Amino acid sequence: MLKLRWNYVHSAIEVFFSSMKILDDRALIHVADYFRALAEPLRLKIINALRDGEHNVGELTELCACSQANVSKHLTLLAQIGLVTREARGTSVYYRIADPTIYRLCDLVCGQLAQHFSDQANLHAAPGKRSTKIKKLKK
Repeated sequence: MLKLRWNYVHSAIEVFFSSMKILDDRALIHVADYFRALAEPLRLKIINALRDGEHNVGELTELCACSQANVSKHLTLLAQIGLVTREARGTSVYYRIADPTIYRLCDLVCGQLAQHFSDQANLHAAPGKRSTKIKKLKK
């Protein structure tokens, strides 16, 4: 399973970097802006809250446990980048993810980090507590 996950991660990284090779400087600025938008924990929380469907600002405020002004500020940036879309209904504005493939990227990064932390924990574990993967490498 880990080998399969690594193959997927490795393939995705290769596709990303091979696609980056053909981008000009202006396009790379847009890529950097996209990643910069994802570099804020509250924006990641908002994106994750929208995984189950659309929400208005009040609902997102409760789900993310922060102020309405803060949620609104981050939603505005996410909308400018194109990660979320907004739709006014009466007195409320509802937000939804514009492109659900963002979750593949998030899952890819989270999976990679989980693997990294697991590997680090195994390296620092007492010799008798290491996983069999580490023990096999030592033989």
